[in-house]
Amino acid sequence: MAEESKQMLFEKQAPPAQGMQKITDVRKLERIANEVRKSVVRMLHEAKSGHSAGSIGLADIFTALYFNVLTHDPKNPDWPGRDRFVLSNGHVCPVMYATLAEAGYFPKEELLTLRKLGSRLQGHPHRGSLPGIENSSGPLGQGLSIAAGMALFAKRKRKSWRTYCVCSDGEHNEGQIWEAVMFAAKYKLGSLTAIMDRNNIQIDGFTEDVMPLEPLAEKYRAFGWHVIEVDGHNIAQIIKACSESKHVIERPTMVIAHTVPGKSVSFMEFLTEWHGKSPGPKEMEQALAELKELDEGYEGA
Repeated sequence: MAEESKQMLFEKQAPPAQGMQKITDVRKLERIANEVRKSVVRMLHEAKSGHSAGSIGLADIFTALYFNVLTHDPKNPDWPGRDRFVLSNGHVCPVMYATLAEAGYFPKEELLTLRKLGSRLQGHPHRGSLPGIENSSGPLGQGLSIAAGMALFAKRKRKSWRTYCVCSDGEHNEGQIWEAVMFAAKYKLGSLTAIMDRNNIQIDGFTEDVMPLEPLAEKYRAFGWHVIEVDGHNIAQIIKACSESKHVIERPTMVIAHTVPGKSVSFMEFLTEWHGKSPGPKEMEQALAELKELDEGYEGA
């Protein structure tokens, strides 16, 4: 299935009147995602704090969004025709910062200022500090409500842009998430696509031990949402799911993306301790060595 997905032909999309050119070559996108992972490792090591597992595990999803799915323009971040992107679980902002820099929103050198005094790159994103940041986020569970409000505005004003929201599975312990789920279904917000990072970990341990969440897909369907489940590391599947969501007119879409926390860094994968831990010098060296090995598979991409 994975190999078949990689060979899929993406539907042809007319280039926007303005905005970043979309990349459809999956191998190129995988190479970019690996660069994003390496940037996250360097950033967190330099900061000596931050959230590693979730940030690294989301690299494929953010790459798919910013280099294929979203209509946006790094040279004109406030372009009215852009799609809106909301990050709900703001503690994984290192992956967002790394992706924005990779896309050209600001110099990559600035990534090493993460969490430093006076930096534009704080531990949670702040609207107005950096280009490309649509919402400030800190308290968990609020992003889906913000995204639903944006989508309702777009519907009432007959705007063509779409709203996307990345949220975490652990956030589903929050009641506000389910209020937003009901709100979006009530107002038939077909232009809203949410992507859940289903990595099964949160700061206190595994999600199913802290507060069991399953059956998530059935719950969302019962609330009136269109649900798609994907491998969160299969970029072709992510893009296909987002494309499918565009054809769902009167229901919001939840893409449940099954991910591995700390993906591609052997000593981080699946370990809850890396939810809120940064790599030390030797750990950074090992992580970068493992990620650089993956680059061989992307040569020529």
